[in-house]
Amino acid sequence: MKSVVALLCWIALTFCAALTGLFIQPAGYYAALAKPAWAPPPWVFGPAWALLYLMMAFAAWLVWRQGGWRAQRGPLVLYLLQLGLNALWTPVFFGLRNPGLALVEIILLGVAIVLTGRAFHAVSRPASWLLVPYLVWVVFAASLNFAIWRLN
Repeated sequence: MKSVVALLCWIALTFCAALTGLFIQPAGYYAALAKPAWAPPPWVFGPAWALLYLMMAFAAWLVWRQGGWRAQRGPLVLYLLQLGLNALWTPVFFGLRNPGLALVEIILLGVAIVLTGRAFHAVSRPASWLLVPYLVWVVFAASLNFAIWRLN
């Protein structure tokens, strides 16, 4: 039972990164931006992030299960760091309306994901593999961010 509660806590904590979007209404700003032809429609982002957040939470839980915070402090702190960077992108891009600064931020996020994945790999290989789609999405998002910055 403790393990199930912990998984639910990791899911809740991970989804907290999306809360910044509740305070910033991106629709009008994003719709007005020039975007490349390959930009996905806005409805894709919600389901994609929901799936990614679930995978991320499960990965963190798998690492946590290997001794908890005491044994896995390093990898879990890296996880929280990248989660904080994840939460920061929305206010930078949409709140500050600064695609250039958001590009720098998302590159830092990508680096943090790589470091987290490496740390997770030493503890649980499945946990590290669960972060791969997240990294791929963030690289794609960074390229979209770059294109939007250049076009605007």
